[in-house]
Order: sequence, then structure tokens, then C-alpha cells
Amino acid sequence: MTSEEILKVLTTISKQSNGLITTKEAGVNGVSRAMLSKLCNLGKISRISAGQYVFATELGDELFSLSKRSSLFIFSHETALFLNGISERTPFEHTVTIPSSKKLGVSIREQCKVYYVKDELINIGKTILKTTQGNPVPAYDMERTICDIIRSRKRIADETVLSSLKRYSASPKKNLIRLNTYAETFGITEAVRRYLEVLL
Repeated sequence: MTSEEILKVLTTISKQSNGLITTKEAGVNGVSRAMLSKLCNLGKISRISAGQYVFATELGDELFSLSKRSSLFIFSHETALFLNGISERTPFEHTVTIPSSKKLGVSIREQCKVYYVKDELINIGKTILKTTQGNPVPAYDMERTICDIIRSRKRIADETVLSSLKRYSASPKKNLIRLNTYAETFGITEAVRRYLEVLL
């Protein structure tokens, strides 16, 4: 393949994968790792992570990139607050939750704050949310996130806990029935009630 043909192939992959080009997809379409390295050196594409590239003219989507590196985790806590719109701050460190029976790769563990839950609790409140660049990623809904923030409050800044609870209380999208159901499941009904009684 000529350089022009390779770039056409990569453009198609990029369009089909929300801007992300993976070594695996490139290989399936006849573009070798060596070719990808050469295009990197020429400044045509940029390597954003092991086995992941974007065109040099485009910004990489860090959350989308992370989500494509493992199907084990769900964005939670501070990252889920941000994705749900109940925190203005982009988290300094992304936060994920995985089943306690599983283990993430070292590179992701080094990039993220990781929480573990019993396997039977992992999918409660799981949904798909959009990143700021419009890409879909697995994350917890508002109510699960509020429960997680309260459950993990000793590991989270007080300011983050209080501001997120205030924003949730003021949100027209809040679902208090769902929140109560989740709180009962996690055994934190009283703690949730105490916080919300002050704010509602």
C-alpha cells in the first residue's frame, strides 16, 4: 500500500471508532505496526497509549481511550460526577470501579484511582454517558455515583462530597426513589438520608 492508501484506511478506521485508531484494527486492515510507527515519525498520527493512535490534527479523548483498553471497569466517583454534570471539575485522576474478583493491567492502575466492589454490585446503576468530546463510555448514573461518594467519603475531599450533593439536590434529573433503592442495597440509607435532609 502507498502512504496515501494507508492514510485512507486509517481515516476510515478513525471515523468508525470515534477518532481512535488501534493497532489491532489497523492490522486487520493491512496496516502494520511498523507503518504506524513510520506515520508517527512523520507527524501524521500521534500515539496516545499502547496500541492506540489518533490523527495528529485531532485531540485524543482520554476517557474514551481508557474505556477501550479494558472492559472490566466502569467510570465512578469523581469521574462519574463530572460525566453526570454534577461536578464542574475535570478530575485530576480518573476514577474507576471493578469487580473485586478481577484485576486491571498495571498501566491502567497507574493512571486511575481504582475501587473494588463485590461482583454482584458492579452493574447497579451502570449506564452509558458521553465524554466532553461526545464519545460513549461506561459510567454510573447520578444515584449510584452519589451512593459511591457517600460510601467512600473518607477517601474523597469534603468539598467534593458536599458540592456534588448540593448539585445533585438541585438537579431536575435527580431520582430520589432510585437513590433510596440503591442506598438500601448498599446499606447506607441512614447516611444518605442525613446528608439529603440538610440539602433538600
